[in-house]
Amino acid sequence: MLIGGLDAGDMSTSEIRVVKGGHTSVVGRMPLAIHDAAAVAIGPVAYLFGGGDGSAQHDEIDRIDPVTGTATRVGTLPSPTSDHSAAVMDGTAYVVGGFDGTHWLDTIVAWRPGSIPRVVAHMPYGVRYAAVAAAGGKLIIAGGTTPSGATDQVLAFRPGKWVSRVGRLPAVTTHGTAAVLGGSVMVIGGRGDASGTPTSRIVSVDPATGHVRSGGSLGTALSDLVSAPSRSGITTYGGRTASATVAAIRALTPVSGSAAPTGVATASTASSTTVTPPAVPGNVYAQNSAGNVMGAARHAKYLIYVPNSESNTLDVINPHTYKVVAHYSVGKLPQHVVPSWDLKTLYVTNDLGNSLTSINPTTGVPTGHDLQVEDPYNMYFTPDGKSAIVVAERFARLDFRDPHTMRLTQSLKVPCTGVDHMDFAADNSYLLASCEFSGQVVKVSLAGTPKVVGSLTLGSSKSMPQDVKVSPDGKVFYVADMHGNGVWKVDGRRLRIRGFLPTGAGTHGLYPSRDARFLYVTNRGQGTISVVSFRTGRVVRKWTIPGGGSPDMGGVSPDGKILWVSGRYNGVVYAISTVNGHLIARIPVGSGPHGLCVWPQPGPHSLGHTGIMR
Repeated sequence: MLIGGLDAGDMSTSEIRVVKGGHTSVVGRMPLAIHDAAAVAIGPVAYLFGGGDGSAQHDEIDRIDPVTGTATRVGTLPSPTSDHSAAVMDGTAYVVGGFDGTHWLDTIVAWRPGSIPRVVAHMPYGVRYAAVAAAGGKLIIAGGTTPSGATDQVLAFRPGKWVSRVGRLPAVTTHGTAAVLGGSVMVIGGRGDASGTPTSRIVSVDPATGHVRSGGSLGTALSDLVSAPSRSGITTYGGRTASATVAAIRALTPVSGSAAPTGVATASTASSTTVTPPAVPGNVYAQNSAGNVMGAARHAKYLIYVPNSESNTLDVINPHTYKVVAHYSVGKLPQHVVPSWDLKTLYVTNDLGNSLTSINPTTGVPTGHDLQVEDPYNMYFTPDGKSAIVVAERFARLDFRDPHTMRLTQSLKVPCTGVDHMDFAADNSYLLASCEFSGQVVKVSLAGTPKVVGSLTLGSSKSMPQDVKVSPDGKVFYVADMHGNGVWKVDGRRLRIRGFLPTGAGTHGLYPSRDARFLYVTNRGQGTISVVSFRTGRVVRKWTIPGGGSPDMGGVSPDGKILWVSGRYNGVVYAISTVNGHLIARIPVGSGPHGLCVWPQPGPHSLGHTGIMR
């Protein structure tokens, strides 16, 4: 959605346009023509903050309906402001800097729908036209114009903390734009201190370290453009060359090294662009960093979904209030809540009910349309998104199905009993699945027609393997062993055991931290969480649930600060701080809570289970 802005004649416009497939259409108009405003998406709607009309600044916060184009005033900024920037973290909009008609503003203003805007931080200087995006639990504020001119400074702000300088751009840059790709902030285009000096430069900023490096080229030098993440990378809209305003929509597609341009998009003008992906070498979780919610997941309500296996129900928890806000009846023996590959649907796998209950994540409500699927104990998706893999545990099968209709395309028998959990190789060429009743893992090749290519017994027949997670570098699969009270390290390529790590009684669930440094291991029989260092392969901390518990399955919050897990035998859900292991909340739910899903989660696609994001 494109709201207001300056047209080719340098005049403010009131148009509200929706862009789809490279084509635009006007769906509504603002009450007045406006430019130099800032907008964000929170859930399925857009919010516009302030802006200028050519003679004055405005303080309105407007809600824009994406279907009707209706603008409704829902709030007021602390002061009339234009030339500011904005980004969203965890459902909160942050408005950065700007100009009130007299002064450059150094403020960062936080606002959530239904709340009163408040100043939460001050920057070292007032700034206008900065490039701002949220990644890694931080706001990255790059460049912009200060009272003394354009700057090359890169600032970072973590909510609840102060603003700090973390890096420098290659040159002073203002009137640029920023979007997130692969966990890094890409600062795109802009210009120098003087008008008519646009750049085609793309710069990648690592939010964790502030490290700045080249991120590619726009192909055309542009300032005053806007950008947004897309399924394939980043899309930019409009902008200004040294001599004219342009109407181009450009797709910035990740390419490697010095490869030729690969992105082409057509609107009023066709454009080819390249952007170097900022992926971290040897880290399959590079795009799962804190706050890097992508694609359809950006429109999802932040909720915790809890399937209660013994009561055939689904509880929905508000993660801000730590209370159950909805309760639904589902099919018999619900086991897991699984995000679809395209991030558009959540499925409750009703094992004995032989069905999947579909949930719309933008509303958090079941759609009323259940799909009939035999024995869906668990469900995954092939990395290319072409197949859903229904884990039919009772029948010792992996059923490959159409990911939308769930029509069966191939049924693969596995040579073990109790197949239940899996993860995928770093190169996506095979999967490794655990078989809890025979103490084995099986390897299934995904090259061509899926087929079993090997199996491995873990220690002895007394082993009871559960969850499976690959290490960030892809060299080792960690396999939880509920009877062995620890995790096996398995070389998936050679299908060999590389070691065993004791963690605690009833080892069950495995969840990587948002920075891919640690693996959180739930010990269901001990009421503890072990924190394993991926670098050393050792337990570095152990957190104990006060009064005991049965931590089972779940996931990490989008910002990485909370581990949410079900208490399988206690009818509760635990919210545990990943900073110090403190139990934040113990929330009563139905009987036998199992495969809890935190949604949304960062990453471009879901490979299934309760959220394996790659």
